[in-house]
Amino acid sequence: MLQSRQHKFRDDSLALIDSVETGIDHVVASMTDRLVDVRRHMHSHPEPSGEELETTAFIASQLKGVGLEPRLCKQDIGVVADWEFGDVTDETPRLAVRCDIDALRLPDQKDVLYRSQVTGIAHACGHDVHTSITLGSAMTLLQSSLNADYAKTAARLRFIFQPAEETCEGARWLVEQGVLDGVDAILALHVDPELDVGKVGLRSGSLTASCDEVDVLIEGKGGHGARPHQSLDPIAAAAQLVSSLYQALPRSVDSRQPSVLTFGKIAGGSAPNVIPECVELRGSLRAVNISTRDSLYRRIREVAEGVERMTGTSIRIRFLNSLPSVVNHPRIIAAMENAARRVVGGENTHFLDLPSMGGEDFAVYLEHVPGAMLRLGCSPVGAARRTLLHSPFFDVDEAAIGIGVRIMTRTALLLASDGFRG
Repeated sequence: MLQSRQHKFRDDSLALIDSVETGIDHVVASMTDRLVDVRRHMHSHPEPSGEELETTAFIASQLKGVGLEPRLCKQDIGVVADWEFGDVTDETPRLAVRCDIDALRLPDQKDVLYRSQVTGIAHACGHDVHTSITLGSAMTLLQSSLNADYAKTAARLRFIFQPAEETCEGARWLVEQGVLDGVDAILALHVDPELDVGKVGLRSGSLTASCDEVDVLIEGKGGHGARPHQSLDPIAAAAQLVSSLYQALPRSVDSRQPSVLTFGKIAGGSAPNVIPECVELRGSLRAVNISTRDSLYRRIREVAEGVERMTGTSIRIRFLNSLPSVVNHPRIIAAMENAARRVVGGENTHFLDLPSMGGEDFAVYLEHVPGAMLRLGCSPVGAARRTLLHSPFFDVDEAAIGIGVRIMTRTALLLASDGFRG
């Protein structure tokens, strides 16, 4: 594990967290059952990316119920709510807390009372938990700000409930709608079933890889399977292309920089004795380093040009829905570390050695403002088998909800009282 390199926060900022700590814990404890109910409602009523109308309405009603004024995003999918307290001025930082609200198109095969009631749709990536934690953070800060100790600081907060994370579209939609206007920093978390509940994973710098969809169309000349010399076989070209890329790319970039190309779909042909006109390939390209990604773009096109010359086919390559890496800001990670140590203890606060090769559209916000995402343990302690993300059996230990609220609340307060402005 990497060693902690904590930023030095002001003594008065740390004193504030000390003064309100017990109050925060009391508020969170009092609302835990309600937040579990929120999570289970969402889990039972999932909606896929871009279709989160009922989910949005449900979240808005929860926000209104505690006195906030939610604003619906375009097409009524996604919600934003602001809250401020203390002696706010133009110099007071505005901190955003973001969660994702969409579900996946896969069946829920768990045998639990709160399993999905929608055929073929399930919350198998923890977005219901993220939403419950963000709602809980808003409710905790709202209720706790009535405490006299909060007069010692001022904060402006924005809570962002984002649609369409799974399709890598939602963050861009909301940025275009102005959700980051006036925001100085943004916070997020993601449940991690590889960590037990009560453990937290942190990483300064790259947390995830960049991710591109790779769309390939190979066009040849169809013909009879008995006379391939009269055709330009796109299936042979596809086989050559995949094999060549898998061999060439690892030796085309610095081996110390993680990257991976994977093709998950190859489609072409309709009969065993017919050479088709074209073949389609779809895959993903992931890299942690931007320069590595750019080198891979070039190398993929170079290899494709070589296969074109060898086979006589035409190969078109497109890189779609590109996401950058999530790059965590060190000072925000230090605030998250401080909060995590207070909540779960130093022995349960871990620095991750390696970034994830998965993609996350939280990275889109980080192209505009500094921010950070932490990993929140969610597997039952001592579980014989962990259910992983995107599994039809995925579930969490719901004790993670209260832990997440306490960490995110403390992080936001510490950064606000310390005057973080990026």
